[in-house]
Amino acid sequence: MAHTLGNLFILAAPSGAGKSSLIKALLQKHGETGLHNNAMQVSVSHTTRGPRPGEVDGIHYHFVNREEFQALIKQEAFFEWAEVFGNYYGTSKVVIEQTLRQGIDVFLDIDWQGARQVKAQIPDTATIFVAPPTKEELLRRLTDRGQDSADVITKRMTQAVEEISHYHEFDYVVVNDDFDAALAELDAIVTSRRLRKEKQIIRHQQLFENLLAG
Repeated sequence: MAHTLGNLFILAAPSGAGKSSLIKALLQKHGETGLHNNAMQVSVSHTTRGPRPGEVDGIHYHFVNREEFQALIKQEAFFEWAEVFGNYYGTSKVVIEQTLRQGIDVFLDIDWQGARQVKAQIPDTATIFVAPPTKEELLRRLTDRGQDSADVITKRMTQAVEEISHYHEFDYVVVNDDFDAALAELDAIVTSRRLRKEKQIIRHQQLFENLLAG
């Protein structure tokens, strides 16, 4: 993909580490225009799992059945897709590309496998791993959510070890012990990506042409 003003970010973490809360807080902190007048949004993935209470189709996920998802796989419509706990999840190529071209930063909330797939296709992607401070704290957060049964929580804790074992593959690591501190670190990563030369050349092309004019 050619250079775009928008930045693509991947946030991966074991369930319960707080990545979704961090993304939500970052969006609320900067409002619709975001940092340096850039908008930012979370990518809406496709999934075959059923909606949870309060989830809306097209806002939280694009909810499709297995046949529809498999048809999209055959059409190579996804940057990445995976099967997690018996359900499919995928990231649309067309939606991401169009959003980045509009100068909007996009956050993908996906696992390490998806991060590998996207990074291979878009090397400029910034990958961020969000880690919990301890296993005990992760278990407490999963339990306090009250969304899953004891069996599911046990599976999520087992999956967490697998997810965490790939932390070294990411460009950045944020430990979510103190939420405000973790949010500030995520904020700093976004700012640094937006200030890179390649992005500033696109953003301030007219300025530099005027500064260098004879």
